[in-house]
Amino acid sequence: MTTSHPSREALRERAAAALTAARVRTAGLTDSVSDADLTAQHSPLMSPLVWDLAHIGNQEELWLLRNVAGRESMRPEINPLYDAFEHPRAERPKLPLLGPEEARRYTAEVRGRVFDLLERTPLEGSALLDDGFAFGMIAQHEQQHDETMLITHQLRRGAPVLAAPDPDAPFDPPLVAEVLVPEGPFTMGTSTEPWSLDNERPAHVRDTAPFWIDTVPVTNAAYLAFIADGGYREPRWWAAPGWQQIREHSIEAPLFWYQEAGQWLRRRFGVTEPVPEDEPVLHVSWYEADAYARWAGRRLPTEAEWEKAARFDPATGRSARYPWGDAEPTAALANLGQRHLRPARAGSYPAGASPLGVRQLIGDVWEWTASDFLPYPGFRAFPYREYSEVFFGPEHKVLRGGSFAVDPVACRGTFRNWDLPVRRQIFSGFRTARDV
Repeated sequence: MTTSHPSREALRERAAAALTAARVRTAGLTDSVSDADLTAQHSPLMSPLVWDLAHIGNQEELWLLRNVAGRESMRPEINPLYDAFEHPRAERPKLPLLGPEEARRYTAEVRGRVFDLLERTPLEGSALLDDGFAFGMIAQHEQQHDETMLITHQLRRGAPVLAAPDPDAPFDPPLVAEVLVPEGPFTMGTSTEPWSLDNERPAHVRDTAPFWIDTVPVTNAAYLAFIADGGYREPRWWAAPGWQQIREHSIEAPLFWYQEAGQWLRRRFGVTEPVPEDEPVLHVSWYEADAYARWAGRRLPTEAEWEKAARFDPATGRSARYPWGDAEPTAALANLGQRHLRPARAGSYPAGASPLGVRQLIGDVWEWTASDFLPYPGFRAFPYREYSEVFFGPEHKVLRGGSFAVDPVACRGTFRNWDLPVRRQIFSGFRTARDV
């Protein structure tokens, strides 16, 4: 590193560390399977792993080498192949994609040039460069695709190829099932988080009525009660499109669950195991979460309610970066970064609770909210419309909080995820709320 400015030096180090961590994870997800598995499509919902690998390099080249450095395209003939909007996922196996070794060489060459660029680029002077935003955006992009590739690993059939220790998290059973969140205004979103993405901005004031929210995410045990009570057979709990979905596809439980000899089992990264009752439920769609909440006499929290429960400190009136404050996540605070390949049991990470006492808001499982994915007042697309703006509308529902598959660089109290309400392959769970 050549810069002498301490803040620039720290930014470069942070960017280099984030990019390196992402690439280590990418390598682990792609080197752990055969070339045949890399090029296969394990589900029409997902790209072949080799597409994600080269797409990571292509986006890095596009934004850092072409947009920031102003260079010519290294491989102009492949750019259309790795444009996520050009070809639907189901069609990508038919494209003339780079093979595994060529994809590895390409992404490695891009990364080498990017590190050279990072050494000498002033991290200021434009919206892309200020605070190292473009480098942070690319680190987040790669980690988001690493999560996508981990989903593909879960969908993949065959012997286990990934390993991680089970969570041995600090545990303290919550004393109360739900927490009261007071009425009043709070600051939602951010205008100061340097690597926040466009849909998190700008910070603005929201007002909520008082509400109750679950202390921990809904567990497998609680969800099993819904199943046992005929929840999947009773249309009154379901939104009409959700009822149609479960009837058409004969859905009777979360994805990857099945019953054998009266016992519920699940498949998890190639391992078959009994469904652990004390873990947050995983791999449920928005429709399933909504149906459970109705059955329980409750509802899903709105996105604003979720963020207020996660960030608002009634003692100071301030919204923090995370439920526990402004400090970066650690292994004692949240289950993030693919350290484990499952959620921790409900009640884990008491030190990561919000000021109001709500647990596990960051990590473990993405949490469906009641809200459509919409722009905040004053939203401005940056640096391209296709990151957020083209997805705004009632078709997509917001998820919050991240999962065990999310890296800390792409997870914070303001981070917004979204997906179609039918999606079940994602690492999604939920918690419920009710009016006062």
